[in-house]
Amino acid sequence: MRHGLILAAPTIADQVDAARRAEAAGFDSVWTIEFFNQHGFVRLAAVAAATERVRVGTAIAYAFMRTPLLAASAAMDIDELSGGRMVLGLGSGTRSMNERWYSVPFQHPPAPRMREAVALIRAAFAAAKGGGLRFEGEYYDVQIPMYARPDAARETIPVYVAGVNRGMIRTAAAVADGLVGHPVYTRRYIRERVLPELEGSRCELAPYVVCAISDDVDEARREARAQVAFYYSTKLYHTILDVHGWRAAGEEIAAAFRRLDFGAMAAAVSDEMLDAIAIAGRPAEVRDRLKEWEGLSDQALLYPPTVGARPERVRENLAAITDTFGDGRS
Repeated sequence: MRHGLILAAPTIADQVDAARRAEAAGFDSVWTIEFFNQHGFVRLAAVAAATERVRVGTAIAYAFMRTPLLAASAAMDIDELSGGRMVLGLGSGTRSMNERWYSVPFQHPPAPRMREAVALIRAAFAAAKGGGLRFEGEYYDVQIPMYARPDAARETIPVYVAGVNRGMIRTAAAVADGLVGHPVYTRRYIRERVLPELEGSRCELAPYVVCAISDDVDEARREARAQVAFYYSTKLYHTILDVHGWRAAGEEIAAAFRRLDFGAMAAAVSDEMLDAIAIAGRPAEVRDRLKEWEGLSDQALLYPPTVGARPERVRENLAAITDTFGDGRS
């Protein structure tokens, strides 16, 4: 199994340090995330400039808070900077994120809009040799007669799409090179709902795997539990729980979040739910647990919990993940 590392570190310098360490340990890929206070492409550019071999990607960058052409330009910039190591990972974000964080209207169904955004991005890649760019769709209309990108690092760049529910998963299968699996995918959800949609496509699954490593097993499980609870405060993701009959737990988490009762949120994540989603414990234990993803994907994007975690603990966990899974060990 190829190992990727989600660079969920507190600062850009921390992310660069973690990426260098992962590259030295033989990791296949490193990935930045995007949030209201973090720009995924800026951070990835710093990582790309500081590394030499490891693939670099956004997991994920927001697709609708910027135009597809801006995403394409950023991807080509980082591909040039990295010598052809870029993977462009895009996600729609929730309605609340689009509208409340960025004041961007969420007026159209996200899956068909994502399909068209990817098509426009690929058109920009193809037009890099010159000859202009003309794209006319339902959501995007671009006319740049003089469009060109001289000396692009590659003719095209892999595009991954993040998805939870069937519509976006099918979109990824139809137009993307990869599907970024949500951090709270369960293995059963992958088997029963995700892989059947990807069958026969060129789209590979790149699942997040929440990973907390500590000799204090209780600490590691608390961290992973808090991360899982944070995501299930969003009802959009509760379809994952339906596969297991755990919808009531999701409703309990969402209700506790509305009360800002973070303890109750975590308490609603049962041990069974936690172990279906995350790996947490001592190094040898998490190595063994990751083997449960074999047959589901040939890569795993290892993701240190950050919700409620001290910055020094996040740094410590990133280093532990690299040490535990470095040099091709699984």
